[in-house]
Amino acid sequence: MKAGLVLLMTISAVLMFATTGYAHESATYSATAIMKDVKGNTVGLATFTEEANGSVHINVNVRGLNPGLHGIHIHYKGKCTGPSFTSAGEHYNPLGKEHGLNNPKGPHAGDLPNLKVGKDGKGHMSVTTDRVTLSPGPTTLFTANGTSLVIHADPDDQITNPTGNSGARIVCGVIEKK
Repeated sequence: MKAGLVLLMTISAVLMFATTGYAHESATYSATAIMKDVKGNTVGLATFTEEANGSVHINVNVRGLNPGLHGIHIHYKGKCTGPSFTSAGEHYNPLGKEHGLNNPKGPHAGDLPNLKVGKDGKGHMSVTTDRVTLSPGPTTLFTANGTSLVIHADPDDQITNPTGNSGARIVCGVIEKK
């Protein structure tokens, strides 16, 4: 009787752990950021989806911006108080790197390629990064203070610390779980 109970408990434990592992593997982590300009007008949307390999796909669509290249970064705080958006804090950098995708000592986890905005004022970016995650861990975007996505007035030079000379913050959106 005792051996049967031990066997039953062992089988139950194995099934519980197997089910938990499967649920984690099949979980989809996603987030959105409603992008607002310095006047508080909604100018776009960013979506974040964690892929099976752990990298995060970011899709950004905005309108009403000046044509050209704009720096775009994930920032440390989930606050977007206009008009300067300094409430978003610095670039998201939990691993202590230097700024820029071309920096040999970088990049920050929140560094992204420049956003290209066309003559019609519309910008779109589709990029995948392995430097952040939506699932729990040291580079999760769901920190105690939250995170935000910020678009800057000028292009990011992808090397200069701490911001890539990307200028004023002109659009901001808080990254929130979906």
